[in-house]
This record gives sequence, C-alpha cells and structure tokens, in this order.
Amino acid sequence: MENEVGHEIAEALGILLRRTTRTRLHKRLTEGMGEALDELTYPVLSALARTGPRSAADLAPDVGLDRSGVTRRASRLEDAGLIRREADPTDRRAHLLVLTEQGQSAVEELRARLAAHIMASMSSWPPGEAERFAHHLRRFIVEGPFT
Repeated sequence: MENEVGHEIAEALGILLRRTTRTRLHKRLTEGMGEALDELTYPVLSALARTGPRSAADLAPDVGLDRSGVTRRASRLEDAGLIRREADPTDRRAHLLVLTEQGQSAVEELRARLAAHIMASMSSWPPGEAERFAHHLRRFIVEGPFT
C-alpha cells in the first residue's frame, strides 16, 4: 500500500516537473503582460524575485539554462525595463541581474494570476481540502525527499 502511494506521488511529480507542463503554465500566466514577458523569460524573472540579485551564471542552475541562455532572456527583460544590470560589488568583472520596480510589479501580478489559477482549479474541492493540501504540500517540501 505505502509503495503504491509513493509511486502515485512520484508519477504526479513527474508530470508537475516536466518542462512542457511548466511552459504551458508560464505561457498562460504571462498572456497580455507585454512582449518581453513570456514563457521563456518568466523563469528568469521569477527566480530573481525568489533569490534577489544574482549573476546570470549563478541564476542559470535555478532556471535550467546555461549562462548564455539566462543572459539572452535577461536582455529581453532589461530592454522592457523589468530588470537592470548592476556591477557586482564582490567581483568587478561581473554584473548582477536586479529586478526594477516595474519588474517587481510584474512579479506581483504574475503571483496573483498564479494564485487565482490554482484556486480556480480547486474550486470544486470540498471545503477545507485545499487548505489541508497546501499544508501537506508544504510539509512534503520541507520534510520530504527534496531536503
């Protein structure tokens, strides 16, 4: 029985973590947010919001790209005023990618859209079930195999 539950969870995580699943979600979330913000640039903007200023090289593993892929996407975001480059105080040769106020506002809008999308998808769940799921998901992330 326990092994079956483990397999069911592993299968669900496989679907959740697939790049195509994330790309479809990112495309839906960024719709109408401007030409520079799309399913390709969303992960860079979102990661910067989570981690704070980072170099393209340091951000690359978090978004599943190499440094040049992050740099290309960051250039699009910079041209749109969503991020800026600043000199890295610890390495004069490097630059940090930093969210601008406009970038922070875009992240807040994206997070609100994501939360609304999640809640809409759970609208048919019985009362209290979404709250219990959120609690158990957080516990799984903190105590589970990802630590």
